[in-house]
Amino acid sequence: MSEQELLTRLAVALAIGLLVGLERGWHTRDEDEQKRAAGLRTFALSGLLGGVSAAVGAATNPLVIGFAFLGFVAAFTAFHLLEARLEHNVGATSVVAGMLTFMLGAYAGIGELRVAVACGVAMTVLLALREQLHGWVERLRWEEIRAVLTLLAMTFLLLPVLPNRTIDPWSVLNPAEIWIMAIVIAAISFGGYIAVRVLGERLGILAASIAGGLASSTATTLTLARLARAEPAAWRLLAGGILAAGVVMVARVVVVAAALNRDLVEPLLIPLATAAGTLAAGSAFLFLIGAKDTRTDLAISNPLEIGTALKLAAFIALVLVGTGIARETAGDAGVVLLAALSGIADVDAVTISMARLSGGELSIGTASEAIAIALTVNTLAKAVMATSAGGLRLGMTVTAISVAAVTAGALAWD
Repeated sequence: MSEQELLTRLAVALAIGLLVGLERGWHTRDEDEQKRAAGLRTFALSGLLGGVSAAVGAATNPLVIGFAFLGFVAAFTAFHLLEARLEHNVGATSVVAGMLTFMLGAYAGIGELRVAVACGVAMTVLLALREQLHGWVERLRWEEIRAVLTLLAMTFLLLPVLPNRTIDPWSVLNPAEIWIMAIVIAAISFGGYIAVRVLGERLGILAASIAGGLASSTATTLTLARLARAEPAAWRLLAGGILAAGVVMVARVVVVAAALNRDLVEPLLIPLATAAGTLAAGSAFLFLIGAKDTRTDLAISNPLEIGTALKLAAFIALVLVGTGIARETAGDAGVVLLAALSGIADVDAVTISMARLSGGELSIGTASEAIAIALTVNTLAKAVMATSAGGLRLGMTVTAISVAAVTAGALAWD
């Protein structure tokens, strides 16, 4: 290692310590300096100590790093024990932060600098978000935490034993890939659910609609349409909420398609953006002319319930197998017809299936056309649902704007 490289690595180790020390020092800025076990200088020196230990270990014996770390932990912990006794405040965060600062300094001395810096930034962010993270945890219910833990346990236990190969005659059904796709969609939906929980029980209709669109735009449409019957004076706002959930659904399709197959983005982006823009304009107009700012509760079930994840995985598998059969018996026309029929119930499964098969068994053009048709059918089906559940006035408004969005998207289709 050259002298310049060594100095660079030690500078990075010091910078990591300074970054963490800045956050820790600001956090304890109101305390007496003589009563603080560690602050800006201590953490900066901890990072530099880790870097120097790694440099010495690389030049002599790697055991030097281990002995230096043990000595550092012993001294650091002892001072924090004294601080805890004086202040009657027991906490291990600063001790762990000091240990990690030393180790990251050491890793910066002998490992990948970008990894060390990224870990240092991540640690600092976690330390800085202490109050926010605690507040978010306090808002979560045990049922929600249990659902996440159960799904994670099933994923890490089940995924390794699932066959990572196709098991059907049409070579489209890969159990491991299907389960991973279901997890991705469930995680996106869970973001909407958490938004409702974190922001509070009583959300404005717009916020609830956006969160509901992440979880299920169809369920959100039915919920808001039923509320329109109970609160007829708020029908404009509720219609705007239904359209806002549709905008989120379209955006979600683009994100999922881009994540699984970027080649699908080019043919889909402009038509879907045009349709989403039309829906957004209609939603904004309805919110602007709404009679009053009605606030209501939108009940969204936990999207990470195991039953929901299993149903989604099963539906994805069904669409994949159906696509294989349709392609073999009726060609591209059969695939498009299947997408249209599936779009009545769900768009995500069609999007995942087409993205999974496009570029190989299916052409990009056929896959993008199938996704667009599924979105069209789903949008119009929700307009029918809104009319049936929410009444003629709300239904006709949602239908008119939905038809306009579909037409605009079709005109923008190349």
